Order: sequence, then C-alpha cells, then structure tokens
Amino acid sequence: MNQEYTQRLLNIETELRRWLPVQPDANWIRQIFGEAGQNAGAETISLLLKPLRELLSRGGKRWRPLLMTLVCETLCGGDAALPLSPLVEFSHNASLIHDDIEDESDERRGKPAVHKLFGIDAAINSGSFFYFLASCCINTYAQNKRAAPFTGREVIYKLWLECMSRLHLGQAMDINWHRNISIVPQIDDYYFMCRLKTGSLARLAAVLGAFTAGVQPEAAGILGEAADLTGVGFQILDDVKNLTTGNPGKKRGDDIVEGKKSLPLLIFMHKFPERRERLFYCLHAARHEGCESPEAEELIGALAESGAIKEAEETGVSLLKKARGIFDSKELARLKQNENFAVKENSRVLLDGLIDFIS
Repeated sequence: MNQEYTQRLLNIETELRRWLPVQPDANWIRQIFGEAGQNAGAETISLLLKPLRELLSRGGKRWRPLLMTLVCETLCGGDAALPLSPLVEFSHNASLIHDDIEDESDERRGKPAVHKLFGIDAAINSGSFFYFLASCCINTYAQNKRAAPFTGREVIYKLWLECMSRLHLGQAMDINWHRNISIVPQIDDYYFMCRLKTGSLARLAAVLGAFTAGVQPEAAGILGEAADLTGVGFQILDDVKNLTTGNPGKKRGDDIVEGKKSLPLLIFMHKFPERRERLFYCLHAARHEGCESPEAEELIGALAESGAIKEAEETGVSLLKKARGIFDSKELARLKQNENFAVKENSRVLLDGLIDFIS
C-alpha cells in the first residue's frame, strides 16, 4: 500500500515543481507576471523563487494534496484533482513561512527557517507570493474543457478565498493567545481555532477532490467535515509530539517557548486553576531562556504527570477515528445512494488508510 501512496506523492511533487522551475523560461514568466515580468530581470525572479524552492525541497507530508487526489479517485474522478495540488500545498507552505517569522522560530523541517536564510524582508515577500502562485493553477484548471461541474473559476476562487480568510483568522486567535501569557482560552475556543487554522485547508482539499469528481455540494461538504476533523486531530497530536518526542525538524518544547496555548496546556490550566500562577511563571521564563530552561522541563513534567498530555492525545486519536468513520465504505455507500456516483474500492482503501500512513 505504501508504494501506491509513494507513486501518487511523486505525481503531486511533479505538479508542484512544474510551477516552481529552477530556471523560468519566457513562457512561465509571461504566464505568472504578464509582460511586466520580462523587465524584472533574472536576479529579481530568483530572489523571489529561491526561498520557495528551498522550503519545498525539504519535503513535508503533502497529506493535503494527497487527500484531495484520493477523494477524487475514490469518487471515480481519476486524476482530475491533480492540477489543483499547488492550490492547497503552496498555500500551506506560504503560511509556514509567515508562521515561523511570527513565532520567531529558528528551524523548519530540520534546517534554518526561511527568514533565517534569506532575511525577513525576502521571506515575507516570497511567502506572500506563494499564495498568489498557488492561485495561478485555478485559471489553467478552469480552462480545461473536461473540468467537472462545480469546478469553474469563480467557484474554486470562492472556496479558496474563504479558506484563506478562515486560516488567517485562526492564526490571529493563536497569536493573541501566545502574545498574552495570562490568557486562558476555553477548550472549545481552542477547537474552533484549530478548525480555522488547520482544518480549513484540509476541508478545501476534500471538497475540491469531490467537486473535481463531479459530486454534488452536499456530499462534498460531508467529506469536507471529515477532513476538517482530520486537520484538528493532527494539530492536537502535533501539540502532543512537541511536548514528548518533539516534532521533526523542530525543538522539543518550543511551543512552550512561544507561549502556545496547546490542548495539553489548556487541559492542565482548567483542571488545576490553583497552579496557573506557577505555570505562567514557567512560560515567561521559557520565553526568555529557551527550550533547555529548567522551567520548560518543569512544565512539561507537570503536564505529563497530571495526565493532560495523555488526555489530549486521546482526544486527537478520537477525532481521527471519527474522521475515518466518515471516509469508510458505509458512509460513502450512503452518499452513493443519495447521489448517482460510484465508489472506486481500491482508492477508497487508500483513503481509509491515509490517516495511518501520514501519522
């Protein structure tokens, strides 16, 4: 099964790199910038694209475009969703560049963050351009005469713009919480923030996968809900990994240094309000002294001992299980009864196992 995922990921990678050539030719420049691009010069274009190629070359799970293409395949749309891969993956990577600047992160995917390599000014500009480059594939896709219903340019743009608005609103909530150490959000507010910040792109991927297969909006929305839950579940498990094994390419406990109000932290604060003052002190000390500070380790130890980390992990696993239930054959069969579409079983098996593959 892993080999089948690998081939699909290679196809996605080829599509992504098609939009980020090492040496852009005149046709690419004209397509992206119009006639103005001819006068910009190779050095300027290289300055704009090099940070993007650098980040993309470090890999990443690519689970969002993989989800999109598998949904499309499962609903017998073949590879119709593949040309829209950059829309979800470039948008995700753009948010990572800006997120690292906002969080003052030193690393991303095991190497120095983009702004550390190329400077904050170039990173902000290139990160913003990544969003615009992502949208370029909408025009070429919408011009495809074989495009399915609900995949016209206006529909895709509307979905993408709504997704981007929600993503940045979620990020604004996250920034507000970690800037102000003493803020204690409700746990339901955390779930809402995750649905905006992390779930939005996953939902977009699933909905576009269904639309490109020709599925009606109602059924696409159900699959979008499953993807939303998947995004939130992975965010929670990401929070847990940060405090236990550490996330790949990042320092263990750097969420504490940044003051992130992760689910384990919120569970602890709401269960033990009498310990908040010490917790705030540890967060403040870790912000100034880093991941290796005694206070950071003290806080991680308290979260583990209290069971907050374990409870958060169980919540994340539960959300992924619920999402998987929507992706399984019974739910898709129910959708098939309500709508006149077929289900490709071997692709459905891959879709069902996607959560295990990328976790």
